[in-house]
Amino acid sequence: MHAESGKELPRVEAFEALYAMGCRPRHGEVVMIAGRSGTQKSGFALYWTAQMGLPTLYFSADMSAFTASSRLASMMTGDTTEMVEAGMGAGGRHRMEYLNALSGLPFTFSFGSPITWHAVDEEVEAWVELWDNYPAVFVFDNLMDFEGAESDYTEQMAVMSGLTELARATGATVIVLHHASDKSWEAKSDPWAPPSRDQIKGGLSEKPELSLSVALDPNSHEYRVAVVKQRMGACDPTGKRYASMRCHPEVTRFSKLERLAPVTPPAQPWSPTAILQKQGV
Repeated sequence: MHAESGKELPRVEAFEALYAMGCRPRHGEVVMIAGRSGTQKSGFALYWTAQMGLPTLYFSADMSAFTASSRLASMMTGDTTEMVEAGMGAGGRHRMEYLNALSGLPFTFSFGSPITWHAVDEEVEAWVELWDNYPAVFVFDNLMDFEGAESDYTEQMAVMSGLTELARATGATVIVLHHASDKSWEAKSDPWAPPSRDQIKGGLSEKPELSLSVALDPNSHEYRVAVVKQRMGACDPTGKRYASMRCHPEVTRFSKLERLAPVTPPAQPWSPTAILQKQGV
């Protein structure tokens, strides 16, 4: 376990811009993904863990079983969630196609709200009984859905300490989702920018080894990810420096953001530039 911890997690092609900024998520770390409401935090975590292909135990209090399975089926097939819902309802060949698409994913879900430590213990014991090892990744969606942690700062700090202990004891990467303030001046003046570290509720972004701040521009579907805390690398607490990628919420996918090069308009035939070009200058 100790030999494997600290190694970099498998890279995801869509996150190339994030890696280029010096972000290095590692095995055995506690990672926080924080953002305002409606910024596809759950979709980002689902896509990331599915693309890494590591055995994952996902605790979801924020998504229902229907939503999670529909998003994963949509991600794997490229069909929209509406198409997945229609196909599952139709049954027969369509249902089998979606079930087969999900069969190879190393995911185990635990649905229930609030998330309790008793439930976590039982799920881990069941996993060890079945596989004789620990999950490589835990995902907790989200921090404020832990029992007693809805608004109690002390309880939220206790949860973060518990998640750190879980990562240390199992060697697994622990990803926890959390909210940023929707009421700050920055949230109102620049809502599509990643929140700065001080906007993450409770100041809890200080605890993980890596804290990512996310935002989604609903007009262009540009997804922005800032590294506001990184213990072993570069970070920007203001969130002003961020990586951009393309979000496809209808299919729960992300891709590299291809920016078009600026086009220089052709010179008019009577302009000095055109005259010089004709003269070979």
